[in-house]
Amino acid sequence: MPLMLERDSLRDGRPVYRQIADHFLAEIGCGRLVTGARLPAIRDLARSLEVNRDTVALAYDALANAGAVESTVGRGTFVRGSAIAPGAAADLGPPDLSPMTENLLELERARPRFGSAVDAIPMHSLVPDPALYPADSFRKVLSRVLQEVGPELLLYGGPQGFPRLREVLAERLREVEIDVGAEDIVLCHGASQGIHLATRLFAEAGDTVAIEEPTYNNVLAVMRGLGLKTLPVPMRDDGLDLDALEHALARPEVKLLYAIPTFHNPTGITTALAHRHRLLEIVARHRKPVLEDAYEMDLRISGRAVPSLAALDTAGLVVHLFSFSKSLFPGARVGAISARGRIVDALVAQKQATDLSDSMLLQAALAEFVADGSYDRHLRKLRRVLRERRDALLSALEREMPGGVRWTRPDGGYQVWVELPEGLDTGELLADAVGVGVLFAPGFQFNHDGRASNRLRLTYAMADSEPLRRGVEALARLVRERLERGPRRLARVHI
Repeated sequence: MPLMLERDSLRDGRPVYRQIADHFLAEIGCGRLVTGARLPAIRDLARSLEVNRDTVALAYDALANAGAVESTVGRGTFVRGSAIAPGAAADLGPPDLSPMTENLLELERARPRFGSAVDAIPMHSLVPDPALYPADSFRKVLSRVLQEVGPELLLYGGPQGFPRLREVLAERLREVEIDVGAEDIVLCHGASQGIHLATRLFAEAGDTVAIEEPTYNNVLAVMRGLGLKTLPVPMRDDGLDLDALEHALARPEVKLLYAIPTFHNPTGITTALAHRHRLLEIVARHRKPVLEDAYEMDLRISGRAVPSLAALDTAGLVVHLFSFSKSLFPGARVGAISARGRIVDALVAQKQATDLSDSMLLQAALAEFVADGSYDRHLRKLRRVLRERRDALLSALEREMPGGVRWTRPDGGYQVWVELPEGLDTGELLADAVGVGVLFAPGFQFNHDGRASNRLRLTYAMADSEPLRRGVEALARLVRERLERGPRRLARVHI
């Protein structure tokens, strides 16, 4: 019997690997696969089913745990003698997880694994360089606020967050034309929780969220974890394809748009003012909210600032997200969601139901750190370093990369998006790169369906200028070697 897969595990109730395992258990139970029969090689089955090899490997592991098959290195996977009794097909080990959780695990298993490449040049990471953290000055502020305010900072706080930090952030947002007060801000546990909370305001399991393609890969995990579907809207050289967005938002099942208009992850693009105005016209026409992720808004290193969607919004449809994780250090775990009216009340309710409150001590220290000018002094130093690193990376790409390679030139943030000639799979290229001590983020992980990509993301967050030059030189050498072998058709990888 042919193996037919239902790609939507929420509809089938089983993740893809379980569907594969159950198929073979049924074939064994009814006698169509007899003792000693050889199952297809993992690579071959993955190719024929158009799934990730890890998905097939997981299915075979489940079969082995059920006692149905045994594998021998170099020979293959075979049906065991007295494999399993009929009716035992569901006995695959531990209790079943929910379909949403299984779906999330499949995405997690597809993430690149960099192994023990501890000395490699880290051009894959968006984690800020620890060497640039203002640890001493922040420690002093932390000690001071604990001494001045006392043990009450160690209690639970309100779900909306420490009032003084909300006041300080509201003042900063007003400086960039976002008209909010402290009462319009809800503090959260970093940008990741902010995305989770804001998405839950407008969508529930089974609904659809419009996303940019490519997009921030952890957003894909959030959507899967919430049981949401994603509708990709392609990115162009100037930002989101607005004609495609018009069609996407016209669909009733689409409940909101997630977008990164400034220093987009992974492309680094910042959209123009006219583009932002037209986007807001489209969302207003369809009455669909927008979650604007401004996680790198404080990291402009060249060019003129463009007003955020939140600053231009006159319809109350934009929920704005800010985070200290990229501009200060991720361990702060403090983000801020700003919105209007009932949306704020709903966010507070979501926050209360999620974790009661965040660390009042850290939020109080951050409030003082921003208010006394320490944060801006840190930003000035950080921006100088990032400008130098970005320029070093772009110069190296210009000097080393062969013809046919394109890349973006960001005005801020940490990332550059590189497009290789058609036929090169950056997922496969990564293995060679790790071997020569270079790490990058392959493009497939930023696609909603994990399909293979000839694009990759390079970052200058962790690596200094000289390692960046060496990393690009090594990467360009690998690209030239691949091109000499000739183009090939990219495989489709589902996750």
